[in-house]
Amino acid sequence: MSTPYAKLPGWVEYGLVPLVNLAVAFLVAGLVVLLVGENPLEAAYHLINGAFGRGEYIGFTLYYATTFIFTGLAVAVAFHAGLFNIGGEGQAYVGGIGVALACLWLDKVMPWYVVFPLAILGSVFFGALWAFLPGWLQAKRGSHIVITTIMFNFIASSLMVYLLTRVLKPLGSMAPQTRTFAEGGQLPKLDWLLSIFGLDVGTAPFNISFLLALAAAFGVWVLIWRTRLGYEMRTMGHSPSAARYAGIRESRITVITMMISGGLAGMMALNPIMGEQFRMQLDFVQGAGFVGIAVALMGRSHPGGIIPAAILFGVLYQGGAEIAFEMPSISRDMIVIIQGLVILFAGALENMFRPAITRAFAMRGQRAAAVVQAKGA
Repeated sequence: MSTPYAKLPGWVEYGLVPLVNLAVAFLVAGLVVLLVGENPLEAAYHLINGAFGRGEYIGFTLYYATTFIFTGLAVAVAFHAGLFNIGGEGQAYVGGIGVALACLWLDKVMPWYVVFPLAILGSVFFGALWAFLPGWLQAKRGSHIVITTIMFNFIASSLMVYLLTRVLKPLGSMAPQTRTFAEGGQLPKLDWLLSIFGLDVGTAPFNISFLLALAAAFGVWVLIWRTRLGYEMRTMGHSPSAARYAGIRESRITVITMMISGGLAGMMALNPIMGEQFRMQLDFVQGAGFVGIAVALMGRSHPGGIIPAAILFGVLYQGGAEIAFEMPSISRDMIVIIQGLVILFAGALENMFRPAITRAFAMRGQRAAAVVQAKGA
């Protein structure tokens, strides 16, 4: 999306500015920790150690990051077309239906590598279908995409309750969940990947959907910056009037973008359903759709930034649990506050330090030009 500030080098735009915002967020978080009477350095140690101290911890961190990569990409695709898809939560819910149906149908008769592609197609189809309706309502009826996607989150939640209590729940079971999938519905762990570095993944549910998330990130990069459709999406995001003048159909781009965004959000369901729980349970999304908004903002809607941003939030989730265990006075609510500060400085206040950074690079450029001119004279 367009910005009112001067253009900065790529490494500054996607690297330095987010790092400055992140550093300030953690400094403010350190002050919050001080206010509750704890040592911020000790909290930082437990955060890092809890996320990377052992192979099992790294596995959990990357497991959470996998989920956030999918939802972050979903939000970023919509951002590029000037759309704010806040419905990733509901789209992931409904995408989980496609995953569960594929597993329930074939898990006992087919191996995972046959079920997995069908589950991917199911998650993309159902997620895109759920995003199609808000996209169509905005394109054809003028309904605001933020309002409709929020409302569809609640509808998806109610739909999930109905399906897991009336339709997909096994007979005789009281829990709102499907039956446990057989081996054909269970994704293998990526223990071999961490074992290359001498690490043991232990009980962490780090699975091959991580590789799918990386492939999806590459696919989004190709789509946005190497295809005609991506160019049309970015044109509409920067200037809808210029897009209309160029003959780009705004309604078409809106619907297609929302379907792609919803499909990516739906793919998030593969990670918890096939990679950890081996069943579809109520509330398996656990707020990942909203975290994806922060991930997309921090990653500047670029796949190269979304991946490290997703890992950062994986660190906050996994390392935050370690802090709450080792330092009981810092509750899980405090961890949510820290996450909120990161979201605040990466999102609402992302341009706070940009003017100063822009001036610094402008002065640097002027000095460099003056040196060249002096040598030429």
